[in-house]
Amino acid sequence: MKVYTGTSGFSYKEWIGNFYPEKIKPGQMLEYYSSKLGVVEINNTFYRMPRKEVVENWNRETPDGFLFSIKASRRITHMKRLAAVEEETGYLLENIKSLGEKLGAVLFQFPPYFKKHAERLNDFLAILPSELPAVFEFRDDSWYDDEISGILSGRNFIFCFSDMDEKDEPVIINTADWGYLRLRRREYSGDDLKQWATRIKSQSWKKALVFFKHEGEGIGPKTAGEFIRLF
Repeated sequence: MKVYTGTSGFSYKEWIGNFYPEKIKPGQMLEYYSSKLGVVEINNTFYRMPRKEVVENWNRETPDGFLFSIKASRRITHMKRLAAVEEETGYLLENIKSLGEKLGAVLFQFPPYFKKHAERLNDFLAILPSELPAVFEFRDDSWYDDEISGILSGRNFIFCFSDMDEKDEPVIINTADWGYLRLRRREYSGDDLKQWATRIKSQSWKKALVFFKHEGEGIGPKTAGEFIRLF
């Protein structure tokens, strides 16, 4: 199994001095980040999809083998809640196409107020390319059942979860031959990381993408670096 670790976002000035070099310029951050970590979760695409030229620059600034996870637009998941989103989805997929093999995942993160709607999910999956590395994070418990996991496993799409301070440790629900984990607690001890590494190693995945919370003090990249050394 190939394991990639990274953080949610990379362009944080608060990381200068504790992750980034003191004199780094904003335009140099991605290149530096990708020399230290193997994947990044891009969150600003949730608010506004960048121009194709920006995505093409991401590709050029990162080495072969580096991966991007792109968070889908809130128009798809929050505003329209998967209903009649062919145009928005097509726009998203067209704009990230230039990432090629560096497209590690597309994260569809649902709002807490969006409750289970299996028919709408099925209709939405029908417009997604079969080869798309799609990840779904449901934030209402009504989605957590065999029907939804069966729908996703039929397409090799991921049922994602977040490990958060205010919640119990989540159960891994396998619906694909690869894994996607969002480890969002503020701090993870060495023992915590070892336990998560053991859980991941016990899976029969081809690869796993693991993301830590960014935090202002640069804890995220430090923890991601510590975690990858366990594999």
